[in-house]
Amino acid sequence: MAESIPMLGMSHVAICVRNLERTLRFYRDLLGFQVVKDALQDTRTGGLPHLYRNRHAQRRVVHLQAGPGSSIPILVITEHPGDVVGGEPIMLDQVGISHLSFTVASVDEITKRLLAQGAETCGPPDAFQDSQGRLRTVFFRDPDGVLVQFDEGLE
Repeated sequence: MAESIPMLGMSHVAICVRNLERTLRFYRDLLGFQVVKDALQDTRTGGLPHLYRNRHAQRRVVHLQAGPGSSIPILVITEHPGDVVGGEPIMLDQVGISHLSFTVASVDEITKRLLAQGAETCGPPDAFQDSQGRLRTVFFRDPDGVLVQFDEGLE
């Protein structure tokens, strides 16, 4: 068995979206993430051309953080202005990063807040109740259909 590589933490998770402003309304405006970086990058130089299925001249990249402190991973959202991006969001039984998950103080409160703002759950919210009837985890979809889970820190 190979010697383990000591990890210091997770720095970020990145998603590509079709419409960055629409996605920011979800993560920034509804969930309260703070924008810590917003930049345009040339994707034709360095290592970037090797990371794409299709050619793109540039990307807009926004870094969001859910709270203060370097131990909280950054959510990186990428858009390719003027370009159409392909693909569909995946479900839990497909290869790839299947969902984002955030620990919150009250799943019930975040569920009510998001439903009031028109966000869509994946199935009826009461489908996620535990054996005591408490809502301790729930899945929503972001504007591009990516699964986003909220839980109260359960194993």
